[in-house]
Amino acid sequence: MDQIILTISLAAIPVLFAITLHEAAHGYVARHFGDMTAYQQGRISLNPMRHIDPIGTVLVPLITLLLPGGFLFGWAKPVPVNFAALRHPKKDMLWVAIAGPASNLVMALGWALLYKLAWTFPDNYFAEPLMGMAEWGIKINVVLMVLNMLPLPPLDGGRVAVSLLPHRQAFQLAKIEPYGMFILIFLAITPVLSMILMPLVQLMYKLISLLFGL
Repeated sequence: MDQIILTISLAAIPVLFAITLHEAAHGYVARHFGDMTAYQQGRISLNPMRHIDPIGTVLVPLITLLLPGGFLFGWAKPVPVNFAALRHPKKDMLWVAIAGPASNLVMALGWALLYKLAWTFPDNYFAEPLMGMAEWGIKINVVLMVLNMLPLPPLDGGRVAVSLLPHRQAFQLAKIEPYGMFILIFLAITPVLSMILMPLVQLMYKLISLLFGL
């Protein structure tokens, strides 16, 4: 029980930051390119309560974090984007989609910097808990970034692919979107998703570790 409480206490803040800034980034970039939907619905916000899905943001990540060998999985309430309202819908879709994973990359680097700073002051009372929290921050953001860049609509990577592909192929890929989440959940409850993502996640860990000398 003590280990469970420790895990939750260290992971809670990184999870909230990861999902909040990810979703707010989508809304901010959509507004920049002409779609005011997220702004009008109050979703360009740093208030986590505006983005939390009780099942996807709380229950599912908690279960996956605590399962032995579990692979972190979850989701927030999607930020509403009216792609038709963008000034150049197909082109601007790429920037709106990539904003979320980009925010996770920035946060992973920020947590790595915090880990490095805490590591340089080992005698400080807060060093150990900060390092533990920062470790979770790196892990959570790297996993969310890699997961969301899978080329499967409605994931961000799927929208990036739709933006980059020629119109015919983009239309065919976009037709998968109504079934994309069901496909993802199926992959998540089998070893397949972990097999796809873990090599990419481990590569990102190594690159960040090399960059910060961790």
